Amino acid sequence: MALTFTEENYLKTIYMLLRQDAVVSTTALASAIGTTPASVTDMSGKLRDKQLVDYEKYQGLTLTPQGLKAALLIIRRHRLWECFLVDQLQFSWEEVHEIAEELEHVRSVKLTERLSHLLGNPRVDPHGDPIPDASGRIPRTVRENLLNVQDFKKLEVATVTDQSASLLKFLDRIGIRPGTRLDILERHDFDHSVEIRIRKRAPLTLSEQIAKHIYVRTITKAGGHP
Repeated sequence: MALTFTEENYLKTIYMLLRQDAVVSTTALASAIGTTPASVTDMSGKLRDKQLVDYEKYQGLTLTPQGLKAALLIIRRHRLWECFLVDQLQFSWEEVHEIAEELEHVRSVKLTERLSHLLGNPRVDPHGDPIPDASGRIPRTVRENLLNVQDFKKLEVATVTDQSASLLKFLDRIGIRPGTRLDILERHDFDHSVEIRIRKRAPLTLSEQIAKHIYVRTITKAGGHP
């Protein structure tokens, strides 16, 4: 099915919002897209006619199985291009999101699969997000938010959910990336900040605003994960 750039952007955004809520409201979708609720209502009708979303006025939106697969294949292309930009062209991880937003609309299946093969069929992108496979299936990952994890020691950064350039530059400067190993030393109740140690370096404190975007997994044995 041929989709416009705008339709693809809607499907991807709906998918991302559905990770937080069971149904996406037109108001939330309008805010995320940067448009008006009236425009969202119009596009929702078009996507419903293409059997990509379930939508009833005032009830919000969900993705149909066909819409979910389409969204995941868009995300697959986006995350593969991010890997290519970092691994092959030496872009920094804070630069690639904006560029991949454009490249994700190149729909050639042959190009996408050759790109994946060239990169060694990566499972995660430079920010630690899982890459859907060629059938639109996404692997399940075991990870917890740094603010909620109970095991304070032997943790590894799994992903960073906020991909704004300012945050990624800051994390890069202090040495936090997917794969970084750290221990939590203390949580401070008064402001919900988290004190951590990376390797044997001096402790540092992350604000709640930063820590809420960092997800970690517990290392159960040398080089292994649960």
